[in-house]
Amino acid sequence: MGYTEGKHSATLQVQNIRKKYGKGASSKEVLAGLSFAVADGEFVSIVGPSGSGKTTLFQVIGGLEQPSEGEIWINGKHTTGERGHISYMPQQSSLLPWETVAGNIELSLKISGIDRKTAKLGTEEWLERIGLDEYANDYPHVLSGGMQQRVSFLRALLAPQRLMLLDEPFGALDALTRMQMQQWLMSIWEQNRRSVLLVTHSIEEALFLSDRIIVLSASPAEVLEEFQVPFERPRHEALWTDPRFNALKQRIYELLKVGTREGSG
Repeated sequence: MGYTEGKHSATLQVQNIRKKYGKGASSKEVLAGLSFAVADGEFVSIVGPSGSGKTTLFQVIGGLEQPSEGEIWINGKHTTGERGHISYMPQQSSLLPWETVAGNIELSLKISGIDRKTAKLGTEEWLERIGLDEYANDYPHVLSGGMQQRVSFLRALLAPQRLMLLDEPFGALDALTRMQMQQWLMSIWEQNRRSVLLVTHSIEEALFLSDRIIVLSASPAEVLEEFQVPFERPRHEALWTDPRFNALKQRIYELLKVGTREGSG
């Protein structure tokens, strides 16, 4: 789906977003007119070279940064510069160490405007569904990295906003745990089908999780190409050895190499 479709047809509409820092000759452009959309219930990944402005883009979408040009529309509403329209999962779990596992989720839900009783019941139900109910009254430091990220994802999933931004959520995990978390994320998302925008450096991760992949150039970032991911859901480990998977991975890798050379030229 292209950005030229109606503002009301997508959960997220990014329209010609430019972002510059500084003024005059010393100014630096980070985002060079990005336009794309995320449909309701669609899982979209953004891949690009390091330093290509992906985090800045998330800050603009979330209302933490004002774009130099362009507009953000969420659920048919003009939200440029406004906060509170997304749920967010950062690179690190960012759990409050003085709150229990259940307390972290309940507090997040109450801040989102959900009443105490509903927040408590929802927390209990979902901790059981993801197999962490026995840790409900423990503090985050006793959990493994993968468990902490499960709690962090659950906190974002249960927030009332339909749009979730996931910023390299598994980047700090070892390879095996990362693969297990990708499979776990897929299984939970399949039950819920929220609109997701994921930033990742891993082409394999993007291919495994996404309906569509947006490839960015080096800074200043622009959209090099969009790829529709052709694999049916639910997805399984066997996909990693599918020749189509590896061919698409190679196409995206070559595109990133070209985009990086052009961006540094």
